[in-house]
Amino acid sequence: MEIKRLFDYLYHQQSNHQLERSFGRRHGEAWKFFSTAEIIEHSRRLGSGLISMGILPGDKVSIVAYSNRPEWVIADMAIQQIGAVSVPLYPTISSKEYKYILNESDVKLAIAGSGDLYEKLELADIDSLEYIIMMDKTPDRYFWLDVENDDNIDQLEKISVGVKGDDLATIIYTSGTTGNPKGVMLTHKNIISAVDNTMVAMPLSHESVVVSFLPFCHIFERAVIYAYLYHSAIVYCTGTDNLGGPTGDLATIKPHMFTTVPRLLEKVYEKIYNKGLDLTGLKKKLFFWALDLTDHFEMDTKQGLFYRMKMSIANKLIFSKWREALGGNLRAIVTGAAPCPEKIARVFSAAQIPIIEGYGLTETSPTLSINRYGGKGAKLGTVGPIIDCVDIMIDPSDGDYRDGEGEILADGPNVMIGYYKKPEKTDEVFVEKEGRKWFRTGDIGKLVDGPHGYKYLKITDRKKELLKTSGGKYVAPAPIENRFKEDFLIEQIMVVGDKQKFVSALIVPAEEPLKEWCEENDVKYMSLSEVIRDSKVIARYQACCDRFNPDFSHIEQIKKVKLIDKTWEATRIDGTDAELTPTMKLKRRVIRQKYAKEIDEMYG
Repeated sequence: MEIKRLFDYLYHQQSNHQLERSFGRRHGEAWKFFSTAEIIEHSRRLGSGLISMGILPGDKVSIVAYSNRPEWVIADMAIQQIGAVSVPLYPTISSKEYKYILNESDVKLAIAGSGDLYEKLELADIDSLEYIIMMDKTPDRYFWLDVENDDNIDQLEKISVGVKGDDLATIIYTSGTTGNPKGVMLTHKNIISAVDNTMVAMPLSHESVVVSFLPFCHIFERAVIYAYLYHSAIVYCTGTDNLGGPTGDLATIKPHMFTTVPRLLEKVYEKIYNKGLDLTGLKKKLFFWALDLTDHFEMDTKQGLFYRMKMSIANKLIFSKWREALGGNLRAIVTGAAPCPEKIARVFSAAQIPIIEGYGLTETSPTLSINRYGGKGAKLGTVGPIIDCVDIMIDPSDGDYRDGEGEILADGPNVMIGYYKKPEKTDEVFVEKEGRKWFRTGDIGKLVDGPHGYKYLKITDRKKELLKTSGGKYVAPAPIENRFKEDFLIEQIMVVGDKQKFVSALIVPAEEPLKEWCEENDVKYMSLSEVIRDSKVIARYQACCDRFNPDFSHIEQIKKVKLIDKTWEATRIDGTDAELTPTMKLKRRVIRQKYAKEIDEMYG
């Protein structure tokens, strides 16, 4: 069947490979799955129930849950089939953001998961919000199964037939690193264009087993859902609290693929590295010998016989244990939403855990480029070839860029129709060039040659994140930060230096490796807050600069560092501003404000 609307993916699964286990979620120690047929039945009956509650085509319906669950997918499909517009929410955003988003989008009904989400929605005090439906049964509140009925199935069918590809499907509010979030308007066609041209890069087939833990409310995981439906993959909805370990979800589910953000990969690598540090004797030597081998690994490139022989030994002795810890069946890990440090991608890919890095934005549904799986076009240090439906222009006209670099402009059927109720903001991100209307990504990059004759997109930084020194020179923080994060003692880092004579950095140490280092170097470790004031520790981090600075131009070299004793997080229980977005990007403005004193000390 031809897929013209997003809910067609569900019916494609029904027509081609119905599953007894389509989407599942843990209930206690057991997993409860919905079959393809059950998801269809529930989505139709819930859609009928929403019609009974007065939801009309074009009305806005919000979905929010603390963890991924099949009910989220059912709600999404129900909303689509009655021609309404979904407004997904992150559960962890502030009450101020709840109020802003719900007010601006005129949400009429919300479907919420469990916990305190009902109270959060109620406290937002939204005039347009008429109903809140709970996914978990809660006394005196609408329960999703009780809302279901068959009263309006005929009307649902009439409406769903009339839904067009160009109709608005969803409004996704960007998490944003600055200012109020903007509602990105995406049509069915927008998302389908991206999904259909991205699936070529994924190792999916009928009854592939996948784990889904990135929030469904984010366009990255949302789009992947539709790819899973298309390929009839079996989806285990999980959280991040029980992924690792011998009894964790990855080890027990044994997935073929999952999607993630670089921050989680960094944490996995840190754990592996720390275990290597704990080894002794020959085992420790073999571990770091194998790790050193990964520095010379390249994807889609036949490497020398001697190197392949050494890698074969490393795989048997070292890397096989890594793969087993991740379930033993992984074909690939797909990462996006933020830049993945090349070191991380190289290490895992060398260990026969291919990292497929892609690139895109909420505004592009999301994919613009992606590395291909299985020898079909992948290059480390890039975000892959441009997907087939997209055209890219590298525009050097509006900035001080190096040769070949410029702002990435995109055009294609996956580009949003605009920001909700913000025509002036919409106008700001589009530009006319060569007789075409291009979307301005705000990212800086270039196209480089690579395997199979493709041009590969390489991201060098965010335009908005460029620093301008007092001497008028521009510095891109991201490449510097990613390089420094290769040091095992660095957990997080943010480069600073806007309007200053030189570049400095705030660094959050990796606590466990630092404890190990202190023990080996006769430094007394009482607490992180105390040890970061030790002169030997400070000198060790300053030595990072000596090690990595030669990789950068004089103006890009970090002159001073300030150590921070609190890890930057995506949520703060105390209600203060979080330092990271929900997709783990640095909120640079927030960090600069919180650590203004520390920054001033470096330039005092």
